[in-house]
Amino acid sequence: FAGYISQVLKNYTDHACDGEYVSLRCPHRTTISIQSSFYGRIVPSHQMCPSRYPHSYATLIKEDVACSVGTSLQKMLDECQDRRSCQFLVNSRLFGTDPCPGTSKYLIVWYKCRPNEYKSKVACEDDKLRLSCKKSMVITIYSAIFGRTQGGSLECPYQNLGMPMIECQSATALQLMIKRCHGKRSCSIYASTYEFGDPCYPGIQKHLNVIYTCDSTPLLLPVDETQLPVLTSSMEPVGVSTEMALLSNILAAYAFIT
Repeated sequence: FAGYISQVLKNYTDHACDGEYVSLRCPHRTTISIQSSFYGRIVPSHQMCPSRYPHSYATLIKEDVACSVGTSLQKMLDECQDRRSCQFLVNSRLFGTDPCPGTSKYLIVWYKCRPNEYKSKVACEDDKLRLSCKKSMVITIYSAIFGRTQGGSLECPYQNLGMPMIECQSATALQLMIKRCHGKRSCSIYASTYEFGDPCYPGIQKHLNVIYTCDSTPLLLPVDETQLPVLTSSMEPVGVSTEMALLSNILAAYAFIT
């Protein structure tokens, strides 16, 4: 269980060239949440996924470096979303019509590992947010947003003051919530600009939305741990060493979420 939070908060990245298998895996008690996907080619083959065609043949065709498939995200959602792991062979037939025949392509997938069970709490601006877990359980913060989201909040309806619906979010909300609440049985914080700063224009109403879980074992690693987590008997490996090298550290996950 050591390092569970650092694995959950990471922004995972994996890639595979045409003819290779892509394999996504998440830790125990989490499932895959696809964030983005790209299939095609936007860099020359000498930089990524060299062409499988003989050099003499490759010189006869002009390599397309502005080639992409619009169905890659939906295909990844169909294959992997909400699963513990998924694996499949990458080729153009998987994504429908080949947009650039004769050009070798590659797939890049960005994903997160979402807890199977989680709780969500919302506090309107200047209200106090309280999080608590049952006895012998502690808080694990998964995400935190302070600001104004495009969809708004049912708990905190916005007054129409003539302001356009502009999305704005604090860049430090997740770090602050982890510092204040992570690993504790209960905690409280005001959803105020004093705590989080003001990421929006003056007069825009904001709210704090936190997603968290209650876990029975305290986490042993600091949340800013940049080393790969140490596996224990209660954890399962995420993947082989080549896949682990593709994982970004927790600081990159912070930036991605915000």
